[in-house]
Amino acid sequence: MERRRVKESARRRLREFDVGDRFSRLPLPKASVLLPLTVRAGKLHLLLTVRAMQLRRSPGEVCFPGGKREAIDKDEIDTALREAKEEVGLQPEKVEVVCRLVDALLMNHVVTPVVGFIEDTFQATPNPDEVSDVFVVPLEYFVKPSNYKTLPYKTSSGYSGWMHCFIYDDHERKMSFKIWGLTAHFAVFLALVIFGKHPTFKVEYDLDNLISSAETNFMNLYASIYERKKSNL
Repeated sequence: MERRRVKESARRRLREFDVGDRFSRLPLPKASVLLPLTVRAGKLHLLLTVRAMQLRRSPGEVCFPGGKREAIDKDEIDTALREAKEEVGLQPEKVEVVCRLVDALLMNHVVTPVVGFIEDTFQATPNPDEVSDVFVVPLEYFVKPSNYKTLPYKTSSGYSGWMHCFIYDDHERKMSFKIWGLTAHFAVFLALVIFGKHPTFKVEYDLDNLISSAETNFMNLYASIYERKKSNL
């Protein structure tokens, strides 16, 4: 009963923030990630993966299941579900897709976060070519962390800013995970959407107008990248 209540409350919040295909037609390459939510002990948790060490890009880093869009994908949701199946053995029919949140930019790709519920009984089968580990974090950690800092960054287009960085200690497994960059960005936004409360750290949004400020931030960054690409033609 408690699980059902927690999921229904989250669903209502998420649907208010669903952007659908609003950014699907932007003329940049596309990618998607799946943000898999599950309820454990009456609380929302987020499933994350650790990239295999032999990968060329970002080996050993924490991320969500996901990747670049392929010709067989009909939309961003298809991409996220296909990648989750390939990476951790999550069957598409076992995911209750709820919404798409505001996109982000990474390496000149528009990245769409797709949010879906999975069963708490799901047992991941990581593809060793892509994933070395799978773990879960309480979603509330991304608004009320015990170990948090910010990291500065600068894009190739000259845009500078800061990014979230969390260290999560999994006491049960006696392991620590560093969650930062785009993965942390999506996790924080998801937690802000669902919980609707102020985090214990600074965020780049107007919390009274969360979706409009997130869309403005995204479009401002997109405009700076797209203008640079046009000027290089």
